[in-house]
Amino acid sequence: MIRQWNEEALDHRNTLLYAMGISEEDAKRPIIGIINSWNEMNPGHFPFKEVIPLMKEEVYKAGGLALELPTSGICDGICSNTDGDRYTLPARDLASSDVEMLAELNMLEGMILTATCDKVVPGVIMGALRVNIPTVIFTGGYMSPGNYKGKMLTLTHQKQAYAAYIEGSLSKEDYKGIVKSACPNAGACPFMGTANTMCACAEILGFSPHGNASVKSLSKEWFDMAADCAKKIVEGVKKEIRPLDFVKQSSFENVVRYMMATGGSSNSVLHIPAMARQAGFDISPDTFDKISKEVPVLNAIYPNHKTHTMVEFDKGGGICAVVKELLKADKIDGQAGGMFGTIADKAALSKTSDPEIIHPVSNPINPQGGLAVLHGNIGTESAIVKFSAVDKSVWKFSGPAKIYESQDDAWNAILKDEIAAGDVVIIRYEGPKGSPGMPHMETFMAAVLGKNLGTKIALVSDGRFSGATGGLAIGHISPEAYDGGNIAFIRNGDMIHIDIEKRTLNADISEEEFAKRRKGFKPIEKSAMGWLKLYRKNTTSAHKGATIYWD
Repeated sequence: MIRQWNEEALDHRNTLLYAMGISEEDAKRPIIGIINSWNEMNPGHFPFKEVIPLMKEEVYKAGGLALELPTSGICDGICSNTDGDRYTLPARDLASSDVEMLAELNMLEGMILTATCDKVVPGVIMGALRVNIPTVIFTGGYMSPGNYKGKMLTLTHQKQAYAAYIEGSLSKEDYKGIVKSACPNAGACPFMGTANTMCACAEILGFSPHGNASVKSLSKEWFDMAADCAKKIVEGVKKEIRPLDFVKQSSFENVVRYMMATGGSSNSVLHIPAMARQAGFDISPDTFDKISKEVPVLNAIYPNHKTHTMVEFDKGGGICAVVKELLKADKIDGQAGGMFGTIADKAALSKTSDPEIIHPVSNPINPQGGLAVLHGNIGTESAIVKFSAVDKSVWKFSGPAKIYESQDDAWNAILKDEIAAGDVVIIRYEGPKGSPGMPHMETFMAAVLGKNLGTKIALVSDGRFSGATGGLAIGHISPEAYDGGNIAFIRNGDMIHIDIEKRTLNADISEEEFAKRRKGFKPIEKSAMGWLKLYRKNTTSAHKGATIYWD
């Protein structure tokens, strides 16, 4: 048994189980908690309701007793461009706390964690690594892309369309048509955003069935994977296979290698270090930059490709095919294990591989991985850019700073045409402490793209981005403005220089001038209550995962 009970405590628990109709014989089975993030506010998590009965049945057949425990499963998109977005990143740490509490308080023998979306997947992984009892993670699969008048759509196209509608280049009828057509069914948004990147993370770390991160939601294959999860968790409990038995430093490095090859979300630079820390391993922004120079981009779907989505990725071989190509070129550790086998086992399952969709390492889309870490006198610790989604013509960019203390101010300014081609927009006080909560700057960048300014305007911010953000967007500036980072002292008109190839981000400001501007510094104090106030007080910087759990 994973848990040690004394007779009185076990009898006390069983007395309560009997009250819910659980028999004396069934109470002797190992209890598997299905920590279920299903809800009616998140299309990425909405499908789980359909599969819970199947998983309960399969657990029972294998000798366990599956009991469902609810947990939160937030969708970043629901609150985008509102104050609610300040809660999305802190929700990751809250999700980890909930997993820890439910597992320990209920003395679970094992867990099936259901999670799909941006902060929920890394959150439950963090909790699972702390608790360290047998765990599998089942992710929700991808939704179909939308279509309007023959054009491929995803959720992020709505934001771009709004800017075009306000500008007058798109009719209200067409704008509302896009709104209604962008998300045709449930599942993870079908681009290489944070959700699909994090689902792949769960799989590469060994928690999810082979192919789970690139399967269509509610498909037969998806249901088969759910059944496999249920069987595997009972086996894991019987053999006492714990996460820290198979999750190693190389496991996290494998995740970084995979996300470089697929142009994964910049939010990975927050989540992977925070997850690794729970297991006692060290992944830093410099790890990402080192691996970026070793692992090329092999696959591009939106926003790294104009029309390809998870549908093409899946048809082209999906996650198993990417792993196979990386393994063939010795770019991933094939011996790293998991609940469902090794990385080499995953690669061996790749039957379909379309070299036009998933390229071999010998013929990459880009010779370097999808992310770069920049250094300079802006972001003296680090700054992040997803350059796989940046037009190569603007990998080198210089322009005068235009300062905004919030995304709202910058967004309204661009809608009013107050930002001109050539500007380097600085949005600050949107970091982990400054906002607090480090919300997405995707609404501003979507307006930039909607106005066809993606190669004409740069953004530099201590906030972060959606995984679907395209254009010259540099985020995660650390130290952030609230902590007195140099971004706080840039003024309108200061010249900013970006060179992605050289990995530099600098302002034409001397150290002596920064010192003068720093005198008497007091940060802007944005309002925060309850959980956000607690998060601001305890969080690390973006450079260290923006987490309250960093021992």
